[in-house]
Amino acid sequence: MDGDALSKASGMVCSRTHTALCTHELGDAAALIKKGNAVVACLQERQVFAELAEELEVEPPGFVDLRDRAGWSDEGGKSTPKMAALLAESLLPPQTIKLFDLQSDGQCLILGSGPVALSAAAQLSEALNVTVLLESIDDIPVGVDFDVVVGRLHAASGSLGQFEVTIDALQMVEPGGRGAPQLTLPRDGGRSECDLILDLRGETPLFHHKREGYLRADPRHVEAVSKVVFEASQLIGDFEKPFYVALDPHICAHSRAGISGCSNCIDTCETGAIQPDGDHVAIDPMICAGCGGCASVCPSGAITYEAPTFGNMLQRIEIMSKKYREAGGKSPRLLVHDREFGREMISLAARFGRGLPADVIPLEVENLGNFGHAEMLASLGCGFAAVDLLLSPKSELTLLENALDLALAISDNADLRLLDVNDPDALSDAIYGQVVANPAKPILPIGTRRQVTRLAAKAIRGDMDAPIELPQGAPYGAVVVDKDACTLCLSCVSLCPSGALLDNEDTPQLRFQEDACLQCGICTHACPENAISLAPQLDLSDSALSQRILYEEEPFACISCGSHFGVKSTIDRVMDQLAGKHPMFATSEQGKLIQMCDKCRIEAQYHSTSSPFQSAPRPRPRTTDDYLKRRDH
Repeated sequence: MDGDALSKASGMVCSRTHTALCTHELGDAAALIKKGNAVVACLQERQVFAELAEELEVEPPGFVDLRDRAGWSDEGGKSTPKMAALLAESLLPPQTIKLFDLQSDGQCLILGSGPVALSAAAQLSEALNVTVLLESIDDIPVGVDFDVVVGRLHAASGSLGQFEVTIDALQMVEPGGRGAPQLTLPRDGGRSECDLILDLRGETPLFHHKREGYLRADPRHVEAVSKVVFEASQLIGDFEKPFYVALDPHICAHSRAGISGCSNCIDTCETGAIQPDGDHVAIDPMICAGCGGCASVCPSGAITYEAPTFGNMLQRIEIMSKKYREAGGKSPRLLVHDREFGREMISLAARFGRGLPADVIPLEVENLGNFGHAEMLASLGCGFAAVDLLLSPKSELTLLENALDLALAISDNADLRLLDVNDPDALSDAIYGQVVANPAKPILPIGTRRQVTRLAAKAIRGDMDAPIELPQGAPYGAVVVDKDACTLCLSCVSLCPSGALLDNEDTPQLRFQEDACLQCGICTHACPENAISLAPQLDLSDSALSQRILYEEEPFACISCGSHFGVKSTIDRVMDQLAGKHPMFATSEQGKLIQMCDKCRIEAQYHSTSSPFQSAPRPRPRTTDDYLKRRDH
């Protein structure tokens, strides 16, 4: 680590390079931390420095990992621009995340059989209110300090503090005396609530994704059982959980008037936290695990990730690329990884292998699922020559593959990859020696996911004569109208959730603004003539930002007042089918009603001799003279 070069590149004063700051040089650390605004460039002993700041009664220092991520590398001598980028990113102000409270009263349901479940119940009974669900009557113990029921778990839902379970063949233990415990008659559909569930069955998990308050271990592994028993003992009291995502239901394109449209978020969410709710969706924050996949696939931006926000992610990407170039770097590459698996892989590669190349800047995220096509393209647009995503065993592969396919199509097969490796040396082998093209001229990424995608695509691809063809399911595209089938009924306009389809109040027209189209498909289902189809594409020209006419026809003028009130071809077709053929329009005068606007049609019917609205002549008003004449006679 070259302190002078890093000071010059970062604009910060760098102390001398320490080799044992967390041990016998701790006095130097105390003096530096006491001055304030200190940043420790190593994470290994972070807790030591945090406790030291607490003892000194000063603000804790900042932290950035320059050793494992840059200094410990075969190219560590060339890593000053990279260190400057990492340091600049660490100095960004932390984002405030909204939290909500969870409350657990310690009602614990233990699933399992045999001595393992009963032993766990005995350990937890002193801290929690425990109930054990056994499947066999033979396992019922005598003289224990916890409740025991017999039955078969049918369903479970909820999360920490609000689980609901349904039990079939439920039998309760009746208080008794001598002899074996007596049970009530079995009944199905028994319902109950609990705060946490400890699953020791060793079978298929109740939930396919992490669920707060649901703990599971293989009963054959003693250490795993002991670990979850300890974790369960701590799940009592008040807790805080982040609002991972926010929802704006007004722009959700899930459905309109009962016609289904976009369901990307529902299909992506593995926890079941997202469910239909009328014309939009609803998100249960108690169940949400914070993967962020719903936000990355939402075409309208109705769902946004809040931990961190899209804007905060762009800010981190942009500052790292900018600082790297300012420090003398040329073509940086971005390595995106999660906190648990990815951080450990990088640390092991640095400690025992070649580490990361000097031009590879790691970006740590909470979950890779939130790093979608917009983030990939934004990284390229900010000046990164390549973007790699280091998959972890928990990564949702299908979600990331779809995002990668879309980003590759938009960027014309730029250097974007998913790295599926689980060995630190394999990670180094995959990124060393990669030859990349020159990066795009950097942009300033501002706006929504759709706006940034468009901005980055223009920076990468430049001016294009034709739209970019995209894979099926892409959230960008055009609407194609079959002019021979369209009747300009405009039902598609009234149901379009984004306003991409519009009408014209003055003339029969169907207008379209491609930049606003979400490709939700509601218009295709709403069209009674099946005249609409979707064409996934991305038009980077300015014409996509303005309205264009998809289809128009000559308006029909009312034969009475001359005002336009419909489509000429439609009126002619109705006249051909009804005039002189239908009893209501048998005569020529009746047939003319079809060619009148609403106002004139009503007036013509009212004044006709056969008007259904006609009644007896209106009586003459009676005056005072009438009463006087009647009196005189």
